[in-house]
Amino acid sequence: MKVVSSIKSAKKRHPDCQVVRRKGRIYVINKTNPRFKARQG
Repeated sequence: MKVVSSIKSAKKRHPDCQVVRRKGRIYVINKTNPRFKARQG
C-alpha cells in the first residue's frame, strides 16, 4: 500500500478504484487489482 499526498492521482489510475474513509484516513481500494491500494493521512 502506498501512502500518497494526493488521493486524486491514485483514484485515476484504474477505473475500479474506490475512495473509502475509515478511522479518519482516506483509502483508495481496488478489488480487481489490489496493487493500486493507497492511503492518505
